[in-house]
Amino acid sequence: MTYTRPTPASTFKIGTRGSPLALWQAHEVRAKLMAAFDLPEAAFEIVVIKVTGDMVQDRALKEIGGKGLFTREIEEALLDGSIDIAVHSMKDMPVLQPEGLVLDCYLERADVRDGFVSLKAHHINDLAQGAVVGSSSLRRRAQLAHRRPDLQLVEFRGNVQTRMKKLGEGVADATFLAMAGVTRLGMAEVAHPIEVAEMLPAVAQGAIGVERRMVDTRAAEMLAAIHHGPTGQQLAAERAFLARLDGSCETPIAGLAVLVGDELWLRGEILRPDGGRVVRGDINGPIAEGAALGVSLADQLLAEAGDGFFG
Repeated sequence: MTYTRPTPASTFKIGTRGSPLALWQAHEVRAKLMAAFDLPEAAFEIVVIKVTGDMVQDRALKEIGGKGLFTREIEEALLDGSIDIAVHSMKDMPVLQPEGLVLDCYLERADVRDGFVSLKAHHINDLAQGAVVGSSSLRRRAQLAHRRPDLQLVEFRGNVQTRMKKLGEGVADATFLAMAGVTRLGMAEVAHPIEVAEMLPAVAQGAIGVERRMVDTRAAEMLAAIHHGPTGQQLAAERAFLARLDGSCETPIAGLAVLVGDELWLRGEILRPDGGRVVRGDINGPIAEGAALGVSLADQLLAEAGDGFFG
């Protein structure tokens, strides 16, 4: 396959949400493509697309459609040719792509941990009895309710800057942010990392994915040059685990795959939304069997949980 260098008449268009973090991610993808193919910045155009998940801030995600709200409009632009590729935070991605699209490029994964953010405490255990914690993540809310049932949990949405503003205004005493996000924005000091043994992260947390049209050979070749294989192997297991559990914004699920030599170690966790019960497990196996391991672990947890676990 011969690569055709983009020209001003065929600028390579990168679609993204408009938040500071989303723009950082799009710029990172552009920088890697520029380096891989020795291209100037002018060969690319970053196209900001408004998505429902960002425009509707006053309701919980599960009330307005779940994870697809952060991707739908971007994927529509990809399908109609308005953009050439789409950059996503992988923890926001549904496990299925629309027909005609493929997701097979991931940048090297960053810090997978959650970060505890508060102007009043340094750790979850330091929060006062009955403190108010804001989060839009059903997983984080369930994990917190299981650990600290005394806390008051409130809906807390918006980008990093919006959430920090809400904390300053006293809307809540604490919140959580992904360490990868605050680090990418140069704000790592605002959050206290929570080790994964204490709070298992969302599936694919810390990973950036790049989506393309299945028939676009130019995009396929370009993205192959910046794909990070080990991250793809981790996410193959984690997303298979999530898919088997029918993961959505209405289901609290956590999962993390780690590569150890030639083996993959996958940990998983499902919770009742109220935190009343948690079922955990893990599985090891060859890296090449990651997706199958994800399905097996999901089946193991579902069998232990029993019918009606998610209520």
